[in-house]
This record gives sequence, C-alpha cells and structure tokens, in this order.
Amino acid sequence: MRNRLPLVVFFLSSLLLSSPISLAQEQSFAEWLQALREEARGMGISEAALASLDEIQPVERVLELDNSQPEFVQTFTRYLGLRVTSGQVNRGQELLQQHAVLLDQVRRRYGVQPHYLVAFWAVESNYGRATGGFGVLEALATLAYDPRRADFFRRELLTALRIIDEGHIQPARMSGSWAGAMGQLQFLPSVFYRYGVDGDNDGRIDIWNSLPDIFHSAANFLSQSGWRGDERWGREVVLPAGFDFSQTGTGTRKSLQQWRDLGITQTDGSPIPVAAGMEASIILPAGAQGPAFMAYANFRATMAYNPSTFYALTVGHLADRYTGSPAIQNMPENEQAMSVADVRELQELLNANGFDSGEPDGRVGRQTRGAIRAYQQNRGLPMDGYASMDLLQSLRN
Repeated sequence: MRNRLPLVVFFLSSLLLSSPISLAQEQSFAEWLQALREEARGMGISEAALASLDEIQPVERVLELDNSQPEFVQTFTRYLGLRVTSGQVNRGQELLQQHAVLLDQVRRRYGVQPHYLVAFWAVESNYGRATGGFGVLEALATLAYDPRRADFFRRELLTALRIIDEGHIQPARMSGSWAGAMGQLQFLPSVFYRYGVDGDNDGRIDIWNSLPDIFHSAANFLSQSGWRGDERWGREVVLPAGFDFSQTGTGTRKSLQQWRDLGITQTDGSPIPVAAGMEASIILPAGAQGPAFMAYANFRATMAYNPSTFYALTVGHLADRYTGSPAIQNMPENEQAMSVADVRELQELLNANGFDSGEPDGRVGRQTRGAIRAYQQNRGLPMDGYASMDLLQSLRN
C-alpha cells in the first residue's frame, strides 16, 4: 500500500554515534529489540519465529527514504503517464487471457471483475516484477525503533512475526518496500493478516509467489471495502459551462440523475447513463482546466486500497484500456509541476491572507484544498481547490 504512507525530519547520519537511528533514543537498539521479543512472547509467538530477529539491524536507507521529500509535486499527467503506457496495456491484456480461468473463479467468488484485478496488480508491482528489495522485518524494525511513528510500525512488526510463526513465509523470503509493504500486492502485515486468502489451498497465504493467493487476497480486500461487481469504477465526463466547481471532490456525492440534470455529459456529448441507487462524485485531478471524472462506489473502494485520487483514477483508467476504451480525452496541455517549496510558499501566502491552510509543509492536503477554495471564492475564481503556479502567482500579486 504502496506508498502510500506519505515526513519531514531529515536523517543526519553524520551526527550519529553508536546508534544509526537517533541520539535521542533512550534505549539502544539491542535493548529495544529485547523488549519487543518479550512482548512477542507474551502474544504467544514462538521462539523459532523470534529467532528471525537475531541478525536484525536498523537500515539507514529506510529512514532516508522515509524522511525524503520529492523535489517536485507530481502532476496527474506525469503520474498517469508513468503507469499507463501501450506496453503496460498490452501486457495486461496478455495476462488477462493467460490467467482467464483463475480470474473468473475469483470473480465468481468475490464479484471483482478480472480487468480491475489485473490493473491493481500492474500499479502495485508492475505485474509482480517490482515488489521492493527490502527485508520486511528489518524495514519495520527500523521504523518501529524510530520514535516518530513507533507504535504503528511496532504493531506491524509484531504482525509480521505472527505471519512467520504461522508458516506463511520464511523470514528470508519476506521481502517488500522500505515501508514494509509486502509482495505483489504491497500489503502491510496488518492488511495481509486481515484480508489474505489461501487461494491455492496449500495451507499458506503466499502473496509473493502464488497467483491464486494474490488474486483471491486482492479481491477479498476490495469486496470487503465495498466493491460492486456489477458496476464500473467511473468514467470521464464533460462539465457544462458555468458549472459550480465547489461541488467537486470526494466529499460531495449526488445521484446520477442529479448530475445529469446539471448538464454533465459523456465525452461524446451523450447523456450519462443513469442507474437507480448509484451515487457519484466529480473528480478534477488537474483542476478546472483538466479532465473531469464521475467516480462511483468502486472508485471509493479503490481509495480504500490507496487513498490517492491519482492512484484510483489510474487503476480505473488502466482497467478501461484493457477492454478497449480510448485514452483520456481532455488531458491538460503543459501541466506544470509545483515544487515542495512552491507549495509551502502557497500555504504561507494563504495563511497570511486569512485563509487557513494549516502548518506549511509543502504538501497539498484537505485543509490546503479548503483554503484554496475559500480564496478562489473570495476572488471569483473557479472553486476547484487546485494548487497551481497560476494560483501561486495570483497570491504573490
């Protein structure tokens, strides 16, 4: 999940003495690890599983990645372009045919359509080819020893030990990302433990190597997150002239008939299909000048997997492309990335003008988008809540 644990204190290795984590730690890593062992024993985890901690040491690279910030905030154009290519579409179509029998079995059990499962697989791990090169136990121990999010990662580490203890994976083969997301699905240990399924009935849940386990587990997660097997994720739409952009975003839902009555159409100008009981939100990943999408319940289920609109739109669009749908029709031209420093300046200027965006951190979150909307309303601008260089220039002036 992947990535999806989007921090700000830089790792200063030159200041470290005996511990590669922090001078401020009250316990050495060895003392901390011994306390963790005692807690795990109290949970009933076996000595054999605890032996997997014997050679564990903190990994400096994990904290470097945890603390690093990108120089630029990725645009929707860039995000989508890296993940939806002709090669990825062709590969996904081939895999859909190759694993059609298995994927249909999964669909009949969980109601998740095959082209969506393969799209998740693609975006999470490039069809299993990019699962991360870190030992999960070392990565989680590093993050659990670091004080900033110690409790969260300590729980994940204890769950990883339980997974080993139950025989699902050998410690040396428990590989994943620097944040402990595991296997071809990039499940954190807690997600694995709650949603993992032994799809091939061999007594183990193996999301590293077993495609039945991988597809059953992903479909189980989505099914329990509200996936609807008789619906699509959403669609690209065209907004009418004079549309009220304050109604965009996942926080606003209306029936399809209500959106239709407001003049929203499909990209070819035809009315949007209406189904009883379905609600949708309007998503603008690149602001008022970019494409607009009508997002249904399956879009929200996708965001349970990764709470990023870019991610959810990319998974949905890639799935559409497998089935022959065209590329997005109204992608922005020359979409300009903002640097982290640009976003921080934007937040500072919003605050200075009385629009509370919270503590400036260079990241566009809900509070910053709300402040942008308030500023846009005050200035008579489209209230799309979108952070852009044009908006920054407006604030500078």
